[in-house]
Amino acid sequence: MGSRLGRHLAHSGEQVRLMIHRTPAPADLARATNVEIVTADLERPETLAAAVENVNCVVHFAGVLFRAKPEKFLPTTNVRWFENLLDAAIAARVARVILISFPHVEGPTTPDRPATDRMDRDPISAHATTRLQAERSLFARTRGTSTTPVVIRAATVYGRGILMVEAAHLLLKLRLLGVWREPTWYHFIQLDDFNEAVTAAIRKTGINGIYPIGDDQPITIQEFLDGAADVWKLPHPWRMPWWMILSAATACEFFASIFATISPLTRDFVRLGRVDHACDTTRMRAELIDQLKWPTFESGKFTLIADPP
Repeated sequence: MGSRLGRHLAHSGEQVRLMIHRTPAPADLARATNVEIVTADLERPETLAAAVENVNCVVHFAGVLFRAKPEKFLPTTNVRWFENLLDAAIAARVARVILISFPHVEGPTTPDRPATDRMDRDPISAHATTRLQAERSLFARTRGTSTTPVVIRAATVYGRGILMVEAAHLLLKLRLLGVWREPTWYHFIQLDDFNEAVTAAIRKTGINGIYPIGDDQPITIQEFLDGAADVWKLPHPWRMPWWMILSAATACEFFASIFATISPLTRDFVRLGRVDHACDTTRMRAELIDQLKWPTFESGKFTLIADPP
């Protein structure tokens, strides 16, 4: 996601600094004359000053996925590491810090009762709990400083090259993808529209606070996966009892813990995925972008197989 936003900004003429750790920057971005690559480590605050020096806006995506027992490391990776970066940005007088978050931090929400800007909920998953803690840190630490806090609570992003979408594609090809039977509300946003919304949050004056972003029509995760399977001309995912998916996640975590490998599923991640979520996009429409390129998944689903015009 970070490299895709970086590419979008670079193509639009912005001077972009990409902070990397172990994974190299994509070759096209590394070659671009208006892109600077810096190597830093969120765990080591002393490496961050050079990354944020003379920067007008920081956009934070970084996180850790596919590791067993995320409830043990997420308080560090989602909260403390972000606070390290935030402290460096405040010290460097960065004008704006944008934290990419998600509506799950408000717990279950639906199209009738969508996520807005509440920060007083108690979400059930460690992923959402720690991201909410990071949001709270952003507002608390920037209070009284010259740094403006912005949170983008993004609906689930889809498009080519998105990690979770690519994983679903692979599992569908292998006939290994299953989804629980109970319909679960999901709000989506196509990658182009996500990039445009974040770009507006970077460029526009007066941007401050929490912005839920999403398309015009929440659907269920089952509808999304079935629609994606149709675009890819693959069979629909299996409908499975919830306990089977939770058991699969438990087995993945056990195997990953024993053999020190990645865990493609974790119990906390599937709990997060089972939470209904929908966004109130009123602020997005009023202050960021008032018109989407792909207002519904039905209009944008072909972008899962082809680059948008």
